[in-house]
Parts: sequence; structure tokens; C-alpha cells
Amino acid sequence: MSVLPSADEPEDKAAFDRIVETVIFLYTESRRLTKEQAREHDLTGPQLTVIKLLAGIGELSLTELSDNMQTRNSTVTGIIDRMESADLVKRVRSESDRRVVRIRLTSKGKSLARTVTIEPMALFRESLESLSMQESRTLLKLLGKLEQNVRASLAAGSRAASVDPHD
Repeated sequence: MSVLPSADEPEDKAAFDRIVETVIFLYTESRRLTKEQAREHDLTGPQLTVIKLLAGIGELSLTELSDNMQTRNSTVTGIIDRMESADLVKRVRSESDRRVVRIRLTSKGKSLARTVTIEPMALFRESLESLSMQESRTLLKLLGKLEQNVRASLAAGSRAASVDPHD
């Protein structure tokens, strides 16, 4: 794994700080736009995320859903309980393995999924389309390396990996 250049030089430190600030801005704006849009449909941001994930993928187990949302099973269980009460999702036992429970959208959930677009995704996609193909590939490669390094650091225990970003 490569080591970042030292941020001893003021311009290097400023560049690193700007990268972190940009990542935080994109994350914060994404969450703000999602919450705003979710409120328009009497949903929470995580509920909207569940609807869009299930609409795109089909059905998922609670663990798969938790992994996709990068949060704990217990957090997703509460989200699914409330969505099931609102008739947006249903739990279905696997016929091949009765221990496995899959989560899928109800017809009401599917209808809602068709009418709701995730604003940040459209906004980011539009912004990314302004990049050249080479710039897009470079960005994807760099973001992939950044993600890999963060995951490795978390796995190594250098940070509290048990922190739930959705709490």
C-alpha cells in the first residue's frame, strides 16, 4: 500500500484538507437532498434508500440490505419494521431455506419507487457527465484506491469500525 506524501508543506496540507472538505461536502449535500426528497413522500432518508435499493436489485436479505446501506442489522431491522407497517415492504421466507428471510417491495412500495428519483444520484451523474472519459476513469480509479485504503484501515482496527454512520 502506498504512503501519502508528507503534508509538511503548507500547499500539500491545504490540498489534502481541500480533498477531505470536498468529500465531506458531497456526502453532506447528498444526505441533505435525500432527506429533503424523502420528507416530500413522508419517508426518512434511510427508508428512501431501502426503496431505491430494492427497486434496483429486487429482494435482499436483512444482512445484504445492511451491507448495501453500510449500517448494522439492528438499525435496518427498525427501518424495515416501520416500512412493513406502512405496507411498503414485506418479509418473505425463502422456500429453499426457511431460515432465510428476504425483504421485497410491496406493490405500494414499487409504485412509490417509480415516482421517486434520488436527487443526489441524478445531480452527481449530471456533474460526472461533464468530465471526459479519461477524467472519469481516473476519478474512479482514485476513489477506488481511497475506499480500499479506508476499508483496510478500518479492518486493521486503526479506527472504531463499529461506528454506525447512520446513527
